[in-house]
Amino acid sequence: MNITWNAQKYTSDFSFVHKYGEGVMQLLDLPEGANVLDLGCGNGALSALLAEKGFRVTGMDSSPEQLAIAREKHPGIEFLQSDATDFTLPEPVDAVFANAVFHWIDPEKQPSMLRCIFSALKPGGQLVFEMGGSGNCGAIHAALSEEFQRRGLEYDPKKYFPTIGGYAPLLESAGFTVRYATLFDRPTELTGDNGVADWIAMFERTALNCLPDESTRREAALAAESAVRDRLFRDGKWYADYVRLRMKAV
Repeated sequence: MNITWNAQKYTSDFSFVHKYGEGVMQLLDLPEGANVLDLGCGNGALSALLAEKGFRVTGMDSSPEQLAIAREKHPGIEFLQSDATDFTLPEPVDAVFANAVFHWIDPEKQPSMLRCIFSALKPGGQLVFEMGGSGNCGAIHAALSEEFQRRGLEYDPKKYFPTIGGYAPLLESAGFTVRYATLFDRPTELTGDNGVADWIAMFERTALNCLPDESTRREAALAAESAVRDRLFRDGKWYADYVRLRMKAV
């Protein structure tokens, strides 16, 4: 993972992340009682929803801040702290579910992550996931890049947004067969008068760390927000120009 989370703010102000994850669950074709690993479970909101559907759920995340909230809110679910690119489970599971996780993994570590997942599954087990796809938040990233250039800096978002054609071979190399894939636009409403700047503060913290102080980081985020206003502000609301890649493999 390429970020340290403000877990409380993530839970309170960016709940759309797990709400959109509910749609990904529809790709799971499992009987009640099946074992599911929620990889990159964050605050456990989707782990709890999977459990409500009758699955036996284990949540896994690398963030102690997120896991602290998950364990407090959902004491009946087991949560493990581990790196998605290097983990093992005591017993194989029927499915691995991951929402808004894989784009945080460095491209060179994607193969090892997928091999770990394949090894964690029972024969014929399912991997169902959604991640940022090619072009995700393109307007916001372009505005940040221009703002960094203005300051004599290079902007590196440290995320991985592949195409279907770019990601399917990685899955196949890990042993999977791709059963479903779609790349789609999903404009996502943001909250607050400075929705884009707040989004940048939450999700681009690593990139912003090269700036000297919090005031300068906020200034840069607001400048980028101003640059995308014509594209991403309408009817009194801010939107993020999300593009999502949703896939299922066995």
